[in-house]
Amino acid sequence: MGFNSMEPFSVAQIQEDKDTNVDPPSSPRHRKVLGRWDPSKARRPDIRVAPTFRPSSVDFEDPIAYIEKIRSYAEPYGICRIIPPLKWSPPCRLKERALWEDTKFPTRIQIVDLLQNREAMKKKEKPKGRKRKRGRKPSVALPKKIHGSVSSPEKTEEEKFGFSSGSDFTLKEFEKYDRSFKKSYFERKDNAADTEWAPSVEEIEGEYWRIIEKPTDEVEVYYGADLERRVLGSGFYKGVDMLTGDTEVDQYIHSGWNLNNLPRLPGSLLSYEPCDISGVVVPWLYVGMCFSTFCWHVEDHHLYSVNYNHFGSPKVWYGVPGNHATALEETMRKHLPDLFAEQPDLLHGLVTQFSPSTLDAEGVPVYRAVQQEGEFIVTFPRAYHSGFNSGFNCAEAVNLATLDWLPYGQNAIELYSQETRKTSLSHDKLLLGAGYEAFNFLCEITPLMKESTMYLRWKRFCEKNGELTKAIDEARLRLEEGRIEALGNGFSLLEMDKEFDLDCEKECVFCLSDLHLTASGCTNCSIGEYTCTKHANDLCSCEKSDRFILYRYTEDKLSSLARALEEGYESDDDITWTSKSIEESGPVIVEEEPGIRRDFDLNLEFQFDASSSERSQKKESSPVTVEEEPHRIRDFDLNLDLQLDDEELNAPSETSDDASMMNLAPSVKPINLGSLVIGDLWCNKHAIFPKGFKSRVKFYNVQDPMRTSYYMSEIEDAGSHGPLFRVTLEGSQEDTFCNLSAQKCWEMVLRRVNKERTERSSQGQNVQTLENIDGLLMFGFRSKFVIQATEALDPNHRLEEYWNHKNEKDSLETNEGAMADAMASIEGRPFEFDLNRT
Repeated sequence: MGFNSMEPFSVAQIQEDKDTNVDPPSSPRHRKVLGRWDPSKARRPDIRVAPTFRPSSVDFEDPIAYIEKIRSYAEPYGICRIIPPLKWSPPCRLKERALWEDTKFPTRIQIVDLLQNREAMKKKEKPKGRKRKRGRKPSVALPKKIHGSVSSPEKTEEEKFGFSSGSDFTLKEFEKYDRSFKKSYFERKDNAADTEWAPSVEEIEGEYWRIIEKPTDEVEVYYGADLERRVLGSGFYKGVDMLTGDTEVDQYIHSGWNLNNLPRLPGSLLSYEPCDISGVVVPWLYVGMCFSTFCWHVEDHHLYSVNYNHFGSPKVWYGVPGNHATALEETMRKHLPDLFAEQPDLLHGLVTQFSPSTLDAEGVPVYRAVQQEGEFIVTFPRAYHSGFNSGFNCAEAVNLATLDWLPYGQNAIELYSQETRKTSLSHDKLLLGAGYEAFNFLCEITPLMKESTMYLRWKRFCEKNGELTKAIDEARLRLEEGRIEALGNGFSLLEMDKEFDLDCEKECVFCLSDLHLTASGCTNCSIGEYTCTKHANDLCSCEKSDRFILYRYTEDKLSSLARALEEGYESDDDITWTSKSIEESGPVIVEEEPGIRRDFDLNLEFQFDASSSERSQKKESSPVTVEEEPHRIRDFDLNLDLQLDDEELNAPSETSDDASMMNLAPSVKPINLGSLVIGDLWCNKHAIFPKGFKSRVKFYNVQDPMRTSYYMSEIEDAGSHGPLFRVTLEGSQEDTFCNLSAQKCWEMVLRRVNKERTERSSQGQNVQTLENIDGLLMFGFRSKFVIQATEALDPNHRLEEYWNHKNEKDSLETNEGAMADAMASIEGRPFEFDLNRT
């Protein structure tokens, strides 16, 4: 099967193309190619080349770290090319016969000669300067896609230039169509019919820009652009269902450079985006042919983009660095005044190409990159880019947001607000998610971790003038403070329900800004409608007593987070604040991100029935089921050695005046077993830590250590850092303790108790401090039942550290038992060693 469209044209291939027409003669596929190559008028731009990087195998292991490493050199060019190590060669699932020959994808028709040189749609005079051999009205624009869906076109859309729908193709058909097109278009009169020949990329590029800048004929091509997952899927294999057991193949499913994994890798802020936004977090495919074009644009929210060419002919890219984005816009407005007068947001439509030569002449730096198959192109924040395909190929692209993107993202949402443009994601969710994870990581740092890539990354962005600290403190906190202060007195300040925007994003009714952090509304009118704080006074004319502002976090809490990131991480208050935001800001568990963390459908909630004393198991939904038994909940021996009744289980922070028991023996009551997560951090030698595990235990009250009260112990997901252990005093959410270690979590509780007991002792009370505490015991992981239940979650022994240690321990106990039996059988005889025996 041939996949390289840059191979010379052969007589056999040409004859085969003639014999495989699949559409009727009226189909656009049968239209005669009118344009012809004119090499004497080539207009290949004389511009500089973007940098190319060849990472070592070691550097290539961490995509985020590598992109951050090359950023200072590559960003001034806007784009760069990355050539993977020679051994990195992922198989492409699109080459499977069922996809290659039988699965169709939609295309768009592009009239290449009108991408720059066209008149405004409302102008009625006929084109001047050239004759069109086949007159046809330019196509209207397709409706824009938002979050992977297609929005309804407005009436004004009919007056916009765009690309109309083309034929559906299979990959096999499209390859043949491109080959036939190139054969006709680049046919040379001096070439004998049986001579193999194909134009070079440079020759195709020169002809492409002649068509764009000085067109003489109509040139129409197809482009399979923005193909969502449901059409062809991904070019990469992904997900546990595609694991083969062959390490050479499966490494690409786990690879960070697999574009299905890349957006949510540790270090990418898109890991805090809960939605699978098509084209942003979920990759899109692009199936190109000769001259098919991606016009000048920047990424949504000025994000990074990463593009991989799976197979086929080269893609030719042009990039303008982000700090020259405004200059590009001004130059295009200068040279295309009628188009911009008719459509001020022309560049948002991705339907307008523009000459790099003209940009360069106007002082706008433009750089070229030629992407071969098996290579990556990275575009940097707010870098305009465009390009075309030199022949049949298939590429895949997705977005990325490293920490240095934050100021670009903030600038983007401010521009969107001015333009009343809908956002694709919540910038504040990403920002606060990063703030939480940075705090949680840095407060747990050990001397051995201070040389790690993760530590250096967080430290660099969290210092006094770090991007993360500034983004929280200056860009968001100070901005909201100023806006709220400008509203004056009278607005009620109310705490926002944490589920305010859980089901759907809330946006300002005036500027469409995201309202995750703050929102304003009225209790008298406009129920259910909200504005940003900038437009709060525009909502209605009701009395201010009816008006309110919702805030997710108080100014003091945001200030304390920024201060903690900037200055240090020792305050228990800061830890308490951070623990409360985990449910909203924690990294997302991605279903198709193998090797990082995996949820199984084994989440059991133990319910204790006082009337029957029976224990039942309640199955909860989970994104991934157990492969070998996907519809069965595993059974556990629930013959517990503890009896609970409803009254005891639901008692609100039951207390006891008995504070004299210094050797408190905890009676741990399991509430929820949780679900298994595969990862090195989700166990140690002594215990398995299920996500969602919850237990209840009585211990000295941190507020009054002369009493005992109930504490709730829980395990939550801290993303790349594994499990987060949380202990909360019942009835006092302010007394919450979080740590990445169960032991350290309960040690924090112990320190608070001892602090209070020391103060009581200084006041003359006869109390003693407690010397130590067993965190695993307090969580319940020393309980025989909990051990058996958590082990049953992992029947395939995937958590190797735990099982290896258990097997060694069991083997040692077996050997000791055998030795004891042997000693008993000796019946008192002397035990001798034969030192000469080998």
